[in-house]
Amino acid sequence: MRKSGLITLTDRGLYCSQGDFYIDPWKPVEKAVLTHAHADHTYRGNQDYLVPAEGERLSRIRLGDEAKISTLKYDEASIINGVQLSFHPAGHVLGSAQVRVEYKGEIWVISGDYKLMPDATCTPFEPVKCHHFITEATFGLPIYRWQPTEFIFAEINSWWRRNQEKGKASVIFAYSLGKSQRVMSGIDRSIGPIFTHGAVEKLTDAYRESGVDMPETQYVGSVQNKKEFAGSLIVAPPSAAGSTWLKRFGSHSTGFASGWMMVRGARRQRAVDRGFVLSDHADWPELLAAIKSTEAETVYVTHGFIEELVRWLNENGQYAVPLKTQFVGDDAGEEIIAVDEHG
Repeated sequence: MRKSGLITLTDRGLYCSQGDFYIDPWKPVEKAVLTHAHADHTYRGNQDYLVPAEGERLSRIRLGDEAKISTLKYDEASIINGVQLSFHPAGHVLGSAQVRVEYKGEIWVISGDYKLMPDATCTPFEPVKCHHFITEATFGLPIYRWQPTEFIFAEINSWWRRNQEKGKASVIFAYSLGKSQRVMSGIDRSIGPIFTHGAVEKLTDAYRESGVDMPETQYVGSVQNKKEFAGSLIVAPPSAAGSTWLKRFGSHSTGFASGWMMVRGARRQRAVDRGFVLSDHADWPELLAAIKSTEAETVYVTHGFIEELVRWLNENGQYAVPLKTQFVGDDAGEEIIAVDEHG
C-alpha cells in the first residue's frame, strides 16, 4: 500500500494508526471495527467491537455473549481519536457495511464484501466517494455476470415443484448466513413447507428479530417422521452435503446456490443435482460500477481475482494495486457455525 499513514496493512489486519483501531482484524486487538458477521471478517478474542447496528444480532451470535459490542447506525459518524468513522450499506448480507474513515481531509473506504443487485434481506449498497477504496474481487473476471434474481428464484421454484410432484424432498445448500435467508426470502413460499438445518435456523431467527420478512420454517431436528419431508424444501449449509444427515429425508434431490455454479463443472464437483447461480458478491459489471462510483484516486484490490482486476483497472485509466489479506470471500469464510451442525 502507498504510505499515507491513515490505513496500513499489518500482520493483524487493516490498521488506522491515528484512530488506533483495526478493521476486520484476523488476530486479537484492542479495538476492532467489523464490516459484517461472516467468519473471515469477524473473529473472537478482541477487547472491543464496533459493528453496524443492523447486524448486531448476527455479530452477537458469532462473537458470544461475553463480547463487548458497540453499534453505529448507517451514515452516522463517530469520532475516534480525531478520526471520523462511519458505516455505509454494502448490500452483501444483513448488517454488512463499508467503513468510511476520514482524517484531515483524507478519505478511505474499506468495502468489506458487497453487491449491487437488489436483495430484500439487507439494505442496498450505497456508493461512497473517497480518495482510496479497498475492494474485494471474489468474482473479478468478465465471465461473471449475474442474471436477475427473479430468474434464479423461478428456477429454484420450478425445481422444487418438479421434485414435489415426484414425492421428493428438495435439499438446497446455501451458506448459513446471508445466502440461506436470501433464498428463503425470494422463493415461492406457497409451494410447500420449508425446513432448516440447525446452522441456518438460529441465524434466520436473527433476521426475523431484525425486521426482515422470512417465511415460516421448521428446524429439521424437531421432525420425527421423515415422511413429513416429502415435497418440502430443506435449506442447509454446504458442510451438510454428502453427510449422513441427508439420509433422514428419504428420496430427495440436491441443489447448490452459489456464484461458483457459473463455472463449468462446479455442479459435478459439488456432487449436486442442480446448480443455481446466486451470489452475495458483486459480479464483474458491479465491481466496475462500484469502483467508478467512488471516484477514488487509488483502488486496492483484495481476495479473489486480484491480479486480473488490478491489471484491467490499470489498463483502463484507474490506478490500482494488489492488497494481500486473509479474507476469502465466497468460500469457507461465509460459513458461520452457530448451533448444532448435525441439524
